[in-house]
Amino acid sequence: MEENRLPFDALILAGGRSSRLGGVPKQDLVFHHATLLQRAIDASAGASSIVVVGPRPESSAAGLIWCREEPEFAGPAAAIAAGLEALAQHGTSTTEYTLVLACDMPLVHDAVAALKEALVPGGGDGVVARSGDGTLQPLAGIYRTAGLIKSAAELSSRGALINGSVRSLLASLEVQPVTVPAGSTADVDTWDDAAALGIAAGNQDKGQDRRSRS
Repeated sequence: MEENRLPFDALILAGGRSSRLGGVPKQDLVFHHATLLQRAIDASAGASSIVVVGPRPESSAAGLIWCREEPEFAGPAAAIAAGLEALAQHGTSTTEYTLVLACDMPLVHDAVAALKEALVPGGGDGVVARSGDGTLQPLAGIYRTAGLIKSAAELSSRGALINGSVRSLLASLEVQPVTVPAGSTADVDTWDDAAALGIAAGNQDKGQDRRSRS
């Protein structure tokens, strides 16, 4: 089937505390010779604009938009709102859909491909990744931009945006779950998670890409 070509922007969350990794930034972990942030950027290929919500490194790829939520570490809902504002400031807020990704899923490329294929114009407020056991991963989804903006504004109006959850941000949206390939939304929250994916502390670039394509 030909890949869905609906226009979209991408918003990558890369500014968490990584407290369960001892403060080691998740975006800097290396898997199969690429950082987790770079893999998220690669998974966003085809986006009209890509905004990264997180600290900007001294050297970064050209063409990316960088911003931070205010205050820093204010949670994913606030980070998404900051990313949407950054897109608006760069004149891309009229793009119909926004891909939202956390930067800690090294195999998310296959999940994004499945989401793109399932996205149907006029089909509600977007699509969200669902693993085989039924678990939803709201930080791997393609959402109608106008719906995200409206929901973020509503949370902000009642003081619930700072430290708000992604689920609260999406609660008012009509989103279709899409079952994605096994392992494609596996994330790195702890060193045990990293080890299970082949990412080792102090030896990160020896991780092996276990992605399997059907």
